[in-house]
Order: sequence, then C-alpha cells, then structure tokens
Amino acid sequence: MTDKTYNVLFLCTGNSARSILAESILNKEGGGRFNAYSAGSQPKGEVNSHALGELQALCYPSTGFSSKSWDIYAEPGAPEFDFIFTVCDSAAGEACPVWIGHPMTAHWGVEDPAAVKGSDVEVQRAFAQAARFLKNRITAFLSLPLESIDRMALETRLRQIGSMEGLTGETDRGA
Repeated sequence: MTDKTYNVLFLCTGNSARSILAESILNKEGGGRFNAYSAGSQPKGEVNSHALGELQALCYPSTGFSSKSWDIYAEPGAPEFDFIFTVCDSAAGEACPVWIGHPMTAHWGVEDPAAVKGSDVEVQRAFAQAARFLKNRITAFLSLPLESIDRMALETRLRQIGSMEGLTGETDRGA
C-alpha cells in the first residue's frame, strides 16, 4: 500500500451545489488519502444554502466552501490533480483548462438539485438524492485499488462509476 495522497477536482458549471457536496463527502470519506477540491466554469459566487444544510444533516463538513472558477486551479502553484470528475452535463461538454500532469477524468453527472422548484420538502429531497448518488459513486471510487490497477483499466472503472444510478441525461446549468 502506498502513502500517496491523491488530489481530486470536482467540476460543475456553477460550483454551488453538486461539486461542493462531492468535495465535502470525499474529504471526509477519503480518510486523509484524498484532497478534494471543487470549482466551476461559471461560478455562481456563493454556495447553495440547501447544499450546506444537506452536508450538515449528514454530518459532513459544511463550512469553508466557496463558489470559485476552475481557472484558479490552472495557475502556477495550484495542486496537481490525479483525478477530475465532472458532476454536471454542462461542465462535461465545456472546454476545460489544460491540467498539469494529465489527470484521469470521468463524467459523474447528477441531476441538479438547485434546479428543483417546489416545496421545501421537494427541494430538500432533491439535495438528499444528489448527496446519496455522489456518496455512492465516491464509495465505489474509494474501493478501487488505485495503487495496483493499470491506467486503462482504472479509466474504464471511473467511467463505469459515472453510469451508476443518478446519471443525468439532460443538459443542466447548475451547480
């Protein structure tokens, strides 16, 4: 077993909900083996309060997050990423910055809970579902033998994780 700590970036358009959920979940569930970050191509400028509430309800860290541009991670001195996951369809189709180190990438699209209109219960349910889908994918990711699996097999497994329950099929513009 290696002592390597992996850097993971979760990307979405607005960086206000799904990518924030994923960042918090992986940072806790990864047990120090992973440093998770999140960013967006068109950040909303603030984190969705429902996302923070869902993290708090699930006992995940819910403070210290910000909605920021992915450009900050393409600058000198930024972390070098081992993995980059898009969690919304819009970000998956956009031209991303050139990432140092050729990280492995996969699309893990999840429906945008911030786009749900309805009662507080319906909105809360959408955020709970997004968090559950992301946690399931992150749990599957954490079970991979990252140290011993070859790159091609790992990329295939990462894409398979993205096709787990909760895959989006529509273009969205959210977090």
